[in-house]
Amino acid sequence: MRTAEIARKTNETEITVSLNLDGTGTHAMATGIGFFDHMLDALARHALLDLTIEAHGDLHVDGHHTVEDTGIALGLALERALGDRAGIRRYADALVPLDEALVRAVVDVSGRPFLSYTIEISKWQMLGDYDVFLTPEFFRALVLNAGLTAHLDLVRGDNPHHIVEAAFKAFARALDAAIAPDPRVTGVPSTKGAL
Repeated sequence: MRTAEIARKTNETEITVSLNLDGTGTHAMATGIGFFDHMLDALARHALLDLTIEAHGDLHVDGHHTVEDTGIALGLALERALGDRAGIRRYADALVPLDEALVRAVVDVSGRPFLSYTIEISKWQMLGDYDVFLTPEFFRALVLNAGLTAHLDLVRGDNPHHIVEAAFKAFARALDAAIAPDPRVTGVPSTKGAL
């Protein structure tokens, strides 16, 4: 079973994550930030992850610590659930539209954390209680702690809600394909013999 449970507590946040990589998209999110819960729901559903996240953060300050620390905890859970990464496809990409928005995600389950985030949102906007500019903070925290290389690129788009949602869904689709077991892969998919 490729599963993990993470509990992470700081002076700013307390977060628990339960993750099954071989799930069906069953999810339950409670971060205190409605739009962020919606994005995490989309990530779980489109990556077919069984995922439960409960976060309590200093939302009286703003959402930054809660969003970033959720990315950290989810990244740690992904890293643990992936184990030695044997038998996976490793690389994948996805191109996902949402109305006028189109986002490309490319993922390498490499063990080498790196994020290229070229999604420029020209109009700052709060989506409910979620600041659109927290999106790269979430993805950076996630990939650094999961050991992923990820490229997220905005092909086109204007509406911040559509752009952010397309980014989460594109990442989810690419992640699902990259972590999928491939019966043709023997051992770790690397010439180095380790990821």
